[in-house]
Amino acid sequence: MQITAFEPRHAEAWKRLNEAWIAQHFAIEPKDREVLDDPAGTILAKGGAIFMAHRDGEAVGCVGLIALADGGFEVAKMTVSEAARGTGLGKALMAACIDHARSAGAPRLYLESNSSLAPALALYRAAGFVQLPARPTPYARADVFMELAL
Repeated sequence: MQITAFEPRHAEAWKRLNEAWIAQHFAIEPKDREVLDDPAGTILAKGGAIFMAHRDGEAVGCVGLIALADGGFEVAKMTVSEAARGTGLGKALMAACIDHARSAGAPRLYLESNSSLAPALALYRAAGFVQLPARPTPYARADVFMELAL
């Protein structure tokens, strides 16, 4: 497995991987569509980052870091394909997020998730994220809010 920075050639894989997990559990929302249709404009151009995970030349996972006003990042659209789950790839993607945020001097990582996504929540807790009180969000499905102080 190899984790690389997003390049324009990854746009279709980014969209495909994320549409698959979202549609499996939830409805694709307008905010999802913005980020999936234009990752370069909505994430990269605003100071964020995207990491793609590859196995044998195929994109099998991804995660985005959306820049926040306080200098932190929101972990967004983290997914691993069904075929690559259970391989430690989610942990490696999270490590890439933490490493990037620390090297950028970010004070924190923040994320929004859903209480039905137990494996994802376990990964976040294992990485040191703690739960926060509920807050306004553009996502109808978000009912878990977490943060990792760096």
